[in-house]
Amino acid sequence: MGRKKNALRGHFVQAYVPGADTPVTDDWVELAKLISAINDDTQEETEDTAWYDGDGTPETSVTSVAGAYGVEGQYDPTDEAQQLIADMKYKTGDGRKIYHKIVSSDGTKQWVGRATVTAIVAGSGDASAYEAFSCNIRFDSIPEETAVTPGP
Repeated sequence: MGRKKNALRGHFVQAYVPGADTPVTDDWVELAKLISAINDDTQEETEDTAWYDGDGTPETSVTSVAGAYGVEGQYDPTDEAQQLIADMKYKTGDGRKIYHKIVSSDGTKQWVGRATVTAIVAGSGDASAYEAFSCNIRFDSIPEETAVTPGP
């Protein structure tokens, strides 16, 4: 089966330890409960250059990639992953840092890196609606890609 549902892709977070670019523990919490959408919001910068050894048509080079994900759903203050992010709402600097791990929907690859959380909403909306939860998680650099090793 070639197609996989988005819900099979895992997004995990853990608290940032200042000064450590990589996680210091294996204590991840999944950002999944009451989350209805996680959208790829990656931004790329490019540069177009034409060369004299070509025909003058500009060639595009990607000069930077900033991997980011927009998270949307309903707020549950008892969910550990949502609360980790909600507690950052009024913080700045390192107070907005986390570690983010993405596991591919087929469970074969993972990407891990330090990230910054922005646009945090933890409780918002119409009086008759459930509280909204949303944020943007953007890697601070290219995350490390590794193969997922099966557990015991």
